[in-house]
Amino acid sequence: MPADMLAQGIQTGRLSAEQYDANFADLHAPLDDHEALVAADRCYFCHDAPCMTACPTDIDIPLFIRQIATGTSDAAAKTILTQNILGGMCARVCPTETLCEEVCVREVAEGKPVLIGQLQRYATDGLMAKGVHPFVRAETTDKRVAVVGAGPAGLACAHRLAMLGHDVTLYDARAKAGGLNEYGIAAYKSTDEFAAKEVDWLLQIGGIVVNQGVALGSNVSLAQLQSDFDAVFLGMGLGGVNGLGLDGDDKDGITDAVDFIAELRQANELGAMPIGRDVVVIGGGMTAVDAAVQAKLLGALNVTLVYRRSRARMNASVYEQDLAASKGVRIITNASPNAVHGNGPVREVEFEYTDDDLKPTGQTVRLMADQVFRAIGQTLQGEGLPDLEGRKIKVSDTGATSVKGIWAGGDCAFGGDDLTVTAVAEGRDAAIDINANLMGGVT
Repeated sequence: MPADMLAQGIQTGRLSAEQYDANFADLHAPLDDHEALVAADRCYFCHDAPCMTACPTDIDIPLFIRQIATGTSDAAAKTILTQNILGGMCARVCPTETLCEEVCVREVAEGKPVLIGQLQRYATDGLMAKGVHPFVRAETTDKRVAVVGAGPAGLACAHRLAMLGHDVTLYDARAKAGGLNEYGIAAYKSTDEFAAKEVDWLLQIGGIVVNQGVALGSNVSLAQLQSDFDAVFLGMGLGGVNGLGLDGDDKDGITDAVDFIAELRQANELGAMPIGRDVVVIGGGMTAVDAAVQAKLLGALNVTLVYRRSRARMNASVYEQDLAASKGVRIITNASPNAVHGNGPVREVEFEYTDDDLKPTGQTVRLMADQVFRAIGQTLQGEGLPDLEGRKIKVSDTGATSVKGIWAGGDCAFGGDDLTVTAVAEGRDAAIDINANLMGGVT
């Protein structure tokens, strides 16, 4: 029998197996053939399509939707994957509501956009299900490139380099490739081990050797990579997590949201995941929302997400905020943590109300909490890296760093908007620039 949802403390098995399955089912069911044709038929196939401009990877959206509409979905998939090799995952997690679909002519005119994200998933899933890899590796160039980090940026870079004929060695600190896609996405957004399947599919291009459990600065040095390879791409993401900076931040029951999400993504049995009765999540980005929603789906009775500024300034999109609210998450804004209470385990977190400039008002509120997740940002870790800007690696438009022969992209690089789709674009563009440099300007 499931544990009583009213029981205090951090408990496992708060729900029945059927409830867990229902709660963590695919957030958006995939379109069937008929639904895809109906959705594709709504596209105006604009000549100067605003959706293309809004896509960080520059996918020809009208073209791939027309290809679906004419019954050539495999061709649609290749159109997508030519620009975004992780188009399957991006179709699941990309905030289309603030990118391509927000500027869709149908959205502007009717408030109901073409289902671009779901159509992208329909095409890419269909091709992957056939085991087809639509790209052919070029003749080898005998050039060797090291890619550090097997997340979206690193995978996109490695694939494009391999396709251009270079030999790529991919290093990643974790046991499984995928980075954010494997460890940092809410479980209900990527079901059925899709991230791992997409990596396996991507590697079909050939020419990529993956070394797991190898961390930059620990198992291998940047100087060694520079010596052993013709070029290096850094896409290792952010390894450090910001603390609350309060006394009691280390009490039992307080943990990092990224660790919680990663553990949940790798869990074989959802009922074995411990969750508190009263959960507080501190932060306002996607990590905070994913942690809060999943805490509720695991059976927490009360989940409160607290952000220090206004709701309009939360990094999480309005769609994600509304999703959290629809799942029963309470959102409190303009409140900053100033004390943690509890004798041993955490029992309460005290917040002080602030304005948008973080000026304290003197008014406080205490929230009961037997589990607290910190989601207040991550930091770049490592020594001897290229020049930094804003505590991340400084890069040019093509990802080149201050050190000749080293490029960077994804979360570890300055700029961008911390989206999977943006990381893919940066990895792809860096690969094109690396190729141009290695081949003497020939792209």
